[in-house]
Order: sequence, then C-alpha cells, then structure tokens
Amino acid sequence: MPNDDSRLSALLSVLEKLDTEASTTERGDLDLLGTAELVRRMNAEDRRVPEAVAERAEEIAAAVDGITERFRRGGRLIYIGAGTAGRIGVLDASECPPTFGTDPSMVVGLIAGGETAIRSAVENAEDDAEAAGASLRELDLAENDTVVGISASGRTPYVIGGLEYARRVGALTVAIASNADSAIGAVADIPIEVVTGPEFISGSTRLKAGTAQKLVVNMLTTLSMINLGKTYRGVMVDLLATNEKLHARSIRTVSQLAGVGVDEAAAALEGADGSVKLALLMLATGATPEAAATALERAHGILREAITALA
Repeated sequence: MPNDDSRLSALLSVLEKLDTEASTTERGDLDLLGTAELVRRMNAEDRRVPEAVAERAEEIAAAVDGITERFRRGGRLIYIGAGTAGRIGVLDASECPPTFGTDPSMVVGLIAGGETAIRSAVENAEDDAEAAGASLRELDLAENDTVVGISASGRTPYVIGGLEYARRVGALTVAIASNADSAIGAVADIPIEVVTGPEFISGSTRLKAGTAQKLVVNMLTTLSMINLGKTYRGVMVDLLATNEKLHARSIRTVSQLAGVGVDEAAAALEGADGSVKLALLMLATGATPEAAATALERAHGILREAITALA
C-alpha cells in the first residue's frame, strides 16, 4: 500500500494536469485593480461558460433522453457530488417539486458528508469512495434509475465510487466534469465534459466550473420535464401552489393560456382542486373534472394529447 508521501505526490501530479487547477500570469495583478475592472474581467471569463456547454449539446441531449425514458418507467434521477458540485445537485433536486409538481423522491441529491455538508465543509468526505455507493444502496437503486455524478476535477473518489456502484446495478450513469478525459467520465455511460479552463481565481471551482454544472443540471431536469408533459406552450403547468405567489401565478397561467378572465381562471382552478393542467383541459374542452382527469391519465399527463382526445 502506498505511503502518504507517495499518495500526495501522485495527487499533485494529477492536479497539475487539470485545467480547473491551472493559473495564468495575466491574472496576477487582480489585487491591484479597481472594482469596475474586476467586474469586467470576471464577466469576460463567465461569458465563456455557455459556449463551453454548447459544445457538449449532443451528450446533454443523450442524457436527457435516457433520463426521460427511465422516468417513464418509474425511475428516479439521483445526483451525487461533493462540495460545490454536491450542493448544485441538491439545489436542482430540491427545486423540482415546486416547479414541476414532482414527488420529492423523483429527483434526489446526495452530497458527500450528508446534509451537514450542504452548509458546512465536511473534512475528507469527498475522499470516501464507498460512501456514495452505500447511500445509493439505501435508496434501493435500480436499473430504471439514473445517477448523475458531478465533479469539477472529474476525479472525486466519492463520485467515482457512486458511479461504479450504479453501473454494477445497471442504472444509467452520467458524469458532469470540467476537465477532458476525466476519471468520472471513464466510468459513466454518458460523459459530459464541459471544459471551462482556468478559473478567475485559480482553483476556485465554484466559479466557471460551478456555473457550467448549474447550466447542465438545469437542462437535464427541465428538458426531461418538458418531455414528460410538465409544460404547455412553454409554461409550467404542473407547479404546486405552495404559497401566495405561486397561487397567483397559477391563476395568471390559466388566464393567459386559456384566454379567460382572472375570475373564470380562479373558478376553474378551484374546480380542478388547484391543478393548473386540469383546469386548462376543462376550459379547453368543457369536460368535467372527472372526465378531464381520466383523459390526462390516459395521455400520460401530456396536456396537448389530452386536449386532442377530448376535442
């Protein structure tokens, strides 16, 4: 077994080759610049991120199709990551229920070190190669699920171990990394390697790498939900009205999409037990709540198909 010195030497050798760990001499004067110039330079770096994501469009589309297929079979999407990458997965998972009306178990975020790590760093958690697999085992991971591993460096042991376990189970595996030829990409079915280059502050991968990760996970869930019929004419129609703002948004959505007044929209929502999608179907076809609900179920929740069926 290698000693601590040899392991450190090997790790330093790996980090030396990573774009996300690189530094550039042109940024050596940052502490001497005025705030306006710092804003300009940092923004110039950030503008590179969407272009880097666009270069991976084919891989992202493949991941979305794979996730959608498994959702339709009752599967789940599970993010795994450490530090910033883990928090991004947890954030995306937590936003799906209020945005798309999904069950909280449909999209799950696991972070190295557990819930404590969402707010505070947990020492050495990312180096535990067995922890993610153990958590996935507790979730009864199955072949209809998708596991998305997120790591800026692409070498996080926690993520590698989780992806390896997921592959043994037969789940779809996706890797999001910020370096080419990443270790997590090598063990995933679909590697999405968005190379964003050296960070504005060397090694601070919560910056461009983190922004790229957020853009990619936004697409994975949003586009999968579009495929599942969670939107209609570019508008969220499966949102949960869990507060006054979302209740008002529900009324406004029905009013605009159905072309009716606010009072009629509110009445339709009340008759649909708060379901925007059901209210729209009732207004579009004149169907009773019971008939509309049956049509939606037969259309697998896709509003356009339900409208056509009842027309």
